Amino acid sequence: MSRHTKEQLTALLAPVNQEHLLRFWDKLAPQEQELLGDQITSIHWPEVLRWFNQVQNAEEPPAIPFSQLSPAPYLPLRPETPEQEALYAQALEKGQELLRQGKVAGFTVAGGQGTRLGYDGPKGTYRFSPLRNKSLFQYFAEGILRNREKYGCVIPWYIMTSPANHQQTLDFFQENHFFGLPDQDVRFFIQGQLPGFNPEGKALLEAPGKLALFANGHGGTLAALRDSGTLDDMEARGVEYLSYWQVDNPMVTLFDPLFLGLHCLTGSQMSSRALIKRDPLEKLGHFCQLEGKTLIVEYSDMPGELLQKTDAQGRLTFRAGSPAIHVISREFIRQLTRGSLALAPHRALKKIPFVDQDGCKVTPEAPNGIKLEFFIFDALPFAHSPLILEADRQEQFAAIKNAQGTDSPDSCRRDLQNRWAAWLQQAGVSLPRKEDGSLDVTLELSPRKAISPQDVQALVEQGAIPREWKPGDTFALD
Repeated sequence: MSRHTKEQLTALLAPVNQEHLLRFWDKLAPQEQELLGDQITSIHWPEVLRWFNQVQNAEEPPAIPFSQLSPAPYLPLRPETPEQEALYAQALEKGQELLRQGKVAGFTVAGGQGTRLGYDGPKGTYRFSPLRNKSLFQYFAEGILRNREKYGCVIPWYIMTSPANHQQTLDFFQENHFFGLPDQDVRFFIQGQLPGFNPEGKALLEAPGKLALFANGHGGTLAALRDSGTLDDMEARGVEYLSYWQVDNPMVTLFDPLFLGLHCLTGSQMSSRALIKRDPLEKLGHFCQLEGKTLIVEYSDMPGELLQKTDAQGRLTFRAGSPAIHVISREFIRQLTRGSLALAPHRALKKIPFVDQDGCKVTPEAPNGIKLEFFIFDALPFAHSPLILEADRQEQFAAIKNAQGTDSPDSCRRDLQNRWAAWLQQAGVSLPRKEDGSLDVTLELSPRKAISPQDVQALVEQGAIPREWKPGDTFALD
């Protein structure tokens, strides 16, 4: 028998005009009643309906006074003034200190599936590395292990999954013995979900005994950190800063002491890395300023004339784009999630399959419903002293999003090998190349051993990496 009664659920739904969700209740099996009851009681309906009314009554897309928009200032990749040189040196030392003191944790957003890659499974389990065929999760785990060793500290790793991939992700880590990490230092939690609605504000049923639920966007991360007890875990461990990255970017520097130190020394609550856009149409959100606040404006929302606009040096005016690499202070997350989540929701019009009043499944051919989403970068306007630091694309970004072409497994493997080759070149190793300039070797350096040019220099001097290479050579460092 279900723990939920129709009367109790009606009392919950009637004040928000959602009683229709119980129209099939009497025909449901006990386990179906249990599921539907759990779903209904997990949602704070007054808050969710307030969000729905907010997006329905707002102008869509939100009006941005583009004439008042300016590019957000950012710190350059390398210091350009004596003052910056002093600041960067101090920040590097501070970041290393924070890591040694255990003040930093890793945080990976990993709720996605590998659908766009033609892969059936959580994206983090996708195998991509050139020679050892390592998964994204293994690659990150090895990098965390190397950082723990390097700084002599515990670095917790928090991973946000989704209802669709949570159990598979847990099973994958358990089957692989957490890739050598202590299991108590890896914590998983599930991204929040919100119901889909029809235009009249009625929540939709996917089946007679099941709500049509959807992930609440990467901005829901903040509430999930609170609701899962992760913020409490951070506080108990003395962790003050989260290093945030997405699961599809294996080339990210997991714990960059310069970035961490700048975040701390400048009093920033949320800091971001920026890529200088390759061209005006590259699909990156733009770091901008409006009325003294830092914000990100999506590439799809920017007028063409601003996308193409250049400065006196011929550079794009709005050239700093977001690759979703952040450092976020724990107390800032606390601040944003006290009570209701402070971020504003976004409306997404979607084709949402549902059951009609007779219980028949309807698969729409055109958008029929509304999803509510939150974006992590919408926290930036709330942050004190938000810092933006330029990132080296060749060092920090090689996303795996598409099956082929740009941001694909092939392009990621190529970019990783080019980075390893650059590190080897800095260590005095010359690698053979083809006539077109591409590498004529295949190599893979495990982040368990090498996360920086300095690591590679030491390994070459120790003889762990050969100095002499022939065309067509293959080499993996485990």
